[in-house]
Amino acid sequence: MAYDLLLKNGRVIDGSGMPSFFGDVAVKNGKIAEIGKLDGSAATRVVDAEGMVISPGFVDNHCHYDAQVFWDPLCSFSCYHGATTVIIGNCSLALAPVRPGSADRVAEFLSYVEAIPMDVLRTLDFSWETIPEYMDALDQRLGVNVGNLIGHSAVRHYVMGDDSQGREPTEKEIKAMQDIVREAISAGALGLSVSQNKGHTDPQGVLVPAVWANEDEIFALGDVLREMGTGIIQGGGGRAAEIDNRLMSRLSQTTGRQVVYNNLSQNVRRPDEWKELMAIIDETAEAGIRAYPLCSPNFSGSNFTMENAQVFRTPTWDPILRSSEEDKLRAYSDPEVRKKLHDEAVDCTGATAAINLARNWYEHMFVAGPVLDKNQWMRDKSLSEVAQTQGKGIIDAFLDLVVEENLRTVIRHATGNSDKAAMTQILNYPNAIVGLSDGGAHVQFHGGYGYSTNLLGYWVREQQVMSLEKAVRRLTFESASTFGIYDRGLLRPGMVADITVFDPDTVRTLPEDVVHDFPAGGWRVRELSEGIKCTVVNGEVLIEDGQHTGALPGRVMRNALYNSR
Repeated sequence: MAYDLLLKNGRVIDGSGMPSFFGDVAVKNGKIAEIGKLDGSAATRVVDAEGMVISPGFVDNHCHYDAQVFWDPLCSFSCYHGATTVIIGNCSLALAPVRPGSADRVAEFLSYVEAIPMDVLRTLDFSWETIPEYMDALDQRLGVNVGNLIGHSAVRHYVMGDDSQGREPTEKEIKAMQDIVREAISAGALGLSVSQNKGHTDPQGVLVPAVWANEDEIFALGDVLREMGTGIIQGGGGRAAEIDNRLMSRLSQTTGRQVVYNNLSQNVRRPDEWKELMAIIDETAEAGIRAYPLCSPNFSGSNFTMENAQVFRTPTWDPILRSSEEDKLRAYSDPEVRKKLHDEAVDCTGATAAINLARNWYEHMFVAGPVLDKNQWMRDKSLSEVAQTQGKGIIDAFLDLVVEENLRTVIRHATGNSDKAAMTQILNYPNAIVGLSDGGAHVQFHGGYGYSTNLLGYWVREQQVMSLEKAVRRLTFESASTFGIYDRGLLRPGMVADITVFDPDTVRTLPEDVVHDFPAGGWRVRELSEGIKCTVVNGEVLIEDGQHTGALPGRVMRNALYNSR
């Protein structure tokens, strides 16, 4: 047989979790044709994958590319990290349905919650009103595959207008919302997204529409999915709701649908919360209830330099932070100042209980961007590790580096997901789904696009928290199955050929930089990867060696009910 694409000489990790093997993967008509030793087989295109892993394409299961996809069909930068499918419409936020004349208001919800500039969103041509029309518009020009959820906030605003932020719906309005959900599920939407996140407000500081909904309204919309026998329910703010009153698991139990929510994580300020949530999940899973949190391999927190840092709040440190660069360097070189900083920030003695950090902050601050070549060994090491390696105290090691690099060292303050022991349990937890990149959101801050390469590079290769086979399964089969994308997520003959080829010895996220590539002159933070050889979508190579091939093979992912017709 002559193939369209032949990936040769790779280590095949098929997404099932079973042991890998060496072989070739052949593609014909957008599907996997054969797997094995296929020497001598003719193919239109051959990719040599020697030294690489051939795996199913990664499913980026929590994104906000709802607008960006129209000017950026690649949904960058997820595809540069091996993602072949992205899921949008999360946390109740979507751009459909939308009544004529209300596009700005609907866009504001997405803009304010997910930190996407309104100047950029206003360039979008709202050519749709209903969710099926939005999905059809999506399906015209895609690089990656895109699955969408029905955003409760958009539905509520469409039915109730400005009243969606201030009162409960009438029975007639509930029925109108149910009809919209029913229409969207019939058109193939992957499910419904709701939110109970009390921090989700609009530009006026008012809660976005979905957060006004009571339980009766949420359960009424979820019941449409029960009635139709398909679809997932995603919950923004689900962690707090589950801990508080088991809302996520009750929703799953009542509707019979899979529920996923944000999120299971380690937090330095609430160090035992992940254990509390995991105990609840163990109990509900044992009862046969499918309410699982997402968990991310990414550190949470932010990057800073000591040129403009504001994270240290002690009597001695605060005035230094507000001084000139020259005065900062002078103070940080002074042994007496260093002793005071040590007393306040490390020993935590005296009147310093209000320090704006966890007591062991130096174990959660990492050297993310050393400037000098001689200091590159420190990259991704905690300040505690650097001090221990150098045989210095925390403050001396930290400030020696800061002064030597003229305040320009990039430090990552990881407020969560930085404790190896906790993350080993979280990332391996069978009742959690790995993902949550948030791609397309907070575009002028840390994007989170590299969760997959961070899992493979940092947690698997460097920290060895799980096998490579398990990591691939977590990135592929588990998310594809959870979100009802049943023809992807495994390398099997007859399955759709969404494939990622990567180098397990080099795969990692690259340092972030800034690019001005958004409409209306907008800029964003870019996060690319190293070690991703190819991203193959529907049998066509989309990305090769970090470059777009020009192909646009993506499609809208639709649910099982739609595909069974």
